[in-house]
Amino acid sequence: MEILRTPDDRFRDLPGYDFEPHYTEVPGPEGRTLRIHHLDEGPPAGEVVLCLHGEPTWSYLYRKMIPVFRDAGLRTLAPDFVGFGRSDKPARREDYSYQRHVEWMSAWLEQNDVKSATLVCQDWGGLIGLRLVAEIPDRFARVVVSNTGFPTGDQFPADAVAAVRKLYDEIPVLSFDDLVGAMGGGADLPGPPFLIWRKFSANTPDLPISGLIARTVAAAAGTPLPDGVIAAYAAPFPDARYKAGAVEFPSLVPVFPDDPAVPANRRAWKRLCAWDKPFLTAFSDTDPITAGGEVRFQENVPGARAQPHTTIKGGSHFLQEDKGEQFAEVVVDFVRRNPVA
Repeated sequence: MEILRTPDDRFRDLPGYDFEPHYTEVPGPEGRTLRIHHLDEGPPAGEVVLCLHGEPTWSYLYRKMIPVFRDAGLRTLAPDFVGFGRSDKPARREDYSYQRHVEWMSAWLEQNDVKSATLVCQDWGGLIGLRLVAEIPDRFARVVVSNTGFPTGDQFPADAVAAVRKLYDEIPVLSFDDLVGAMGGGADLPGPPFLIWRKFSANTPDLPISGLIARTVAAAAGTPLPDGVIAAYAAPFPDARYKAGAVEFPSLVPVFPDDPAVPANRRAWKRLCAWDKPFLTAFSDTDPITAGGEVRFQENVPGARAQPHTTIKGGSHFLQEDKGEQFAEVVVDFVRRNPVA
């Protein structure tokens, strides 16, 4: 296995990201170890807010939320998944699987002895984070989910799966401009939004990561991201070799019943349906990928009942970027409303 590590000088002088790096080594494939980077900000004795990013971002996404948490007396832990940020990056797509991501982050939780954490998760942060909640529940006190889901391979009716597979095979690989237009509602969709994105990612080894984030946020906010911020999102990925994890993530989502992660996710979903600790949804209102996904959590997770679920207006898929301070205040209020017994 070839493991890449982004040079440190790529992370110097990033706007709004004046945080000290911390590292943990976890077991990797083939007897190797992998170094996972995380931020640790705020009072050491404060309650922990564990912030898990999604695709194709890294802990830089949470930079606007960390000062709000710190001012509220909370301690923020924000790791970079393997393949992202300052964490190690196996060079082949085959080196990544959903199960491996869960195992890597489970080992990271254990080694850092994370306890009574409030999970804040978005996008793939939810897919991995909710597996951790289900499998190591004693390490979590509360959950906040945003612009994410927890797929169990039954998104489509059983009698429609074959037709959806055929549709997926026939979906064209869009250009970047056409992809952004389709996701933003500026063009007719040739299929379900996530499958369009999955097809694009699987066939685009040099994924335009910073451009995708910039265009998505600008479409929602109506103003462009500063050049320095765009460059910061590109910093972990000097060239296409470093992007294998980001390219592979969409293909790991268990959409169909025979996808490898389906059995484990179905077991985890049953446990989430018995989760009675506080559980909050805080989705944005302009995300075409996860729109409506909060309803499944609100209706099925016992801890979600009677919570002040929130829709953040004007937020993009990456609402930590365009509505970070507002999102952070929602989390702080949730923590204060639900003290640990």
